[in-house]
Amino acid sequence: MTLLILGGTGTLGRQIVRKALENGFQVRCIVRNKRAANFLKEWGAELVYGDLTIPETLPLSFQGVTAIIDASTTKAEDNTELIHVDWYGKLIVIELSKYAKLKRFIFLSILNSEKYPYITLMQMKYRIENFIKSSTIPFTIFKYAGFFQGLIYQYAIPILEQKSILVTLESPTIAYIDTQDAAFFCIKSLSIKETENKIFATGSSQAWKSEEIIQLCEKLSGQKAKTQTVPVFLLKIFRQITGFFEWSLKISDRLAFIEVINNTQNFTSSIQDTYDSLDINKKEVLELDFYFREYFEMMLTLLEKLNASQIKKNQTSII
Repeated sequence: MTLLILGGTGTLGRQIVRKALENGFQVRCIVRNKRAANFLKEWGAELVYGDLTIPETLPLSFQGVTAIIDASTTKAEDNTELIHVDWYGKLIVIELSKYAKLKRFIFLSILNSEKYPYITLMQMKYRIENFIKSSTIPFTIFKYAGFFQGLIYQYAIPILEQKSILVTLESPTIAYIDTQDAAFFCIKSLSIKETENKIFATGSSQAWKSEEIIQLCEKLSGQKAKTQTVPVFLLKIFRQITGFFEWSLKISDRLAFIEVINNTQNFTSSIQDTYDSLDINKKEVLELDFYFREYFEMMLTLLEKLNASQIKKNQTSII
């Protein structure tokens, strides 16, 4: 089976490429910059030039392809580019997949995307989901609430650097997942016929509130977190105000997403059906506390070495 992967250089996409190669798949990645994606070639993937904003660059990529995994999400600076790539570009990819008669289209989306039409990214993800479902292509859609890797920047690094963490009075319970496990789920679904035309909510077996993550980080780092509490209604008001101005649309979207992940709505979805369908034992899936323990052990060891080196340097300069 030859897999065509979109977004192969991303945090999740590169794990999908690695896992597919480990499982014996032929992997082809559509990339805009082959130099930046050279590490994928070194792993064993084939690189082909393609740009979702330039439709004529895409058809050749589909020759001989059996299935496609779309892990791409633009990091746009404005809503216009986001809409162009995540909507019009994806429509072209879906039509090419139909023409090539692919056996599976795996799309990676966001949990509860249908409930937040005012967030551009979530609106686009949901619209693409519907377009895929209405097509004739056998599909599998995985929906995620968030990844462990993102929590490093949200909680771990601010605590280590003694910077403030934005929190709200209400905190949802979210089942995050490691990108390696998310990739494993995607690749395994390709060999299970029963996962066709299904949508799966995906996460680790344990869900976390933001205050629980902060407490975990404090325990592992030995440092007290600095938090700044903001009521959700103030985020809503500020989002509405900034939404009026074109220059602040990106800020507005970010505030909207903060509002989503911090409101009283519970983001946890039952994932036992996902585990059962993929025949995965939850003990095989990495949990957040173990992931953070490894991260802090590595970082604290590194900081100790840097401090020791600095002390030695200072002593030498004095002598």
